[in-house]
Amino acid sequence: MDPKAAKKRKLTDKAIPNVILQNPDFAEDSRMYQDLLETERKLDWTMMRKKVEVQDALARNPTTTRTLRLFLSHTVSGQLWQTGGGGADETPLANFETGEGIPAWAFKIEGRVLEVPNQRHRDRFPQRKFSTLIKRMVVELDRDPTLYPDGNIVEWPRAPGAHNPAMDGFTIRRTGDQPTKIRVVMYLEHFPEQYKVVPELGNILGIKEDSRIGVIQTFWNYIKLQGLQDKVDRRLVRADDKLRQLFGTDTIPFQKIPDLVNRYLVAPDPIILHYMINPSLPPTDRPSAYDVEVKMEDTALRSRMAVMVQSNKESSQALSKLDEECAMLAQSLHNSHVKRTFLQSFAEDPALFIQTWLESQSRDLENIIGSGPTEGLTVRQEELKRSEFFRLPWVEEAVAIQEGMRLAAKGMA
Repeated sequence: MDPKAAKKRKLTDKAIPNVILQNPDFAEDSRMYQDLLETERKLDWTMMRKKVEVQDALARNPTTTRTLRLFLSHTVSGQLWQTGGGGADETPLANFETGEGIPAWAFKIEGRVLEVPNQRHRDRFPQRKFSTLIKRMVVELDRDPTLYPDGNIVEWPRAPGAHNPAMDGFTIRRTGDQPTKIRVVMYLEHFPEQYKVVPELGNILGIKEDSRIGVIQTFWNYIKLQGLQDKVDRRLVRADDKLRQLFGTDTIPFQKIPDLVNRYLVAPDPIILHYMINPSLPPTDRPSAYDVEVKMEDTALRSRMAVMVQSNKESSQALSKLDEECAMLAQSLHNSHVKRTFLQSFAEDPALFIQTWLESQSRDLENIIGSGPTEGLTVRQEELKRSEFFRLPWVEEAVAIQEGMRLAAKGMA
């Protein structure tokens, strides 16, 4: 194996040896270091738990309620007050090919999402187009069908595709010089999808409109507040007088709650706006404005949460480098302690230290070469002369193994 290709082994143990921790000379410093390690473990655990919570929240798509401001306005062209005509002789001839001289008007519907107040510049994202916030829109023109038989109802259904790009507004153009009442019926695109709660259930839960999950959660909160969950079988709900009258049953299984709630959810009421066009008068300078609330995905919060979950490469490398330095310092401290103990023992009693060191080296050498005690005054011979040697815990087991091997060899012979 190529030594250059081998990865450098990294030290990971940052703990200080117990002999140093128990040394009175380093007691205070050791305690501070141990406190830092404990704080680091708690911080790592907290950060990991928060990271999992953020990932779980991202899986559920955070939502927010924003304000959609609608603008209604109109312009006119070819009207008598614009052409300067006052009598029949002064009225210019209409050109039906180019449209010049034909009285007409244009009705505009525009919308934009208002920005969140005091929002940081880095949290601002391009706002969604007005047409992406509408499921369907119907514009009804109240005009005399004998004069204007066609085009009095304009419907725009949302349909994704290149043929239906996102737009900031709509314009309806019609010919005519008569006052016209306009009724705009607009169905908003909410996220998550909103439902109107039937008054029979809405009066009990105290809500009029919410998402499907929101209504079920409110229903569960009502069960907990009223203590309707069965004390023995927790899978059942004991209906109170209101629920019994509504559902016609005394007990409700938990798995049936979504189906029961769905029966009382209907499509929400549309946004209805009224507008008046009078071509005989100049249009106002300012358009009519209306504010409506729309629920949508919180892209700013989602982006901030995604940044928190993503690991920063530079920060990770810096932390890994610091951990490696701490582990190297802990290992260096351990090596220094071993050297200090070695030199201190030698300084206190050189003769005893040399004898003990030679005995240790002799045992290690015998273990390495796998040989038994040699002739003469070796360390093993000296140990065999002591009775304490035969009272060691492993002696009984060694004798039993040796006798077993001897008897087995004798039986085979």
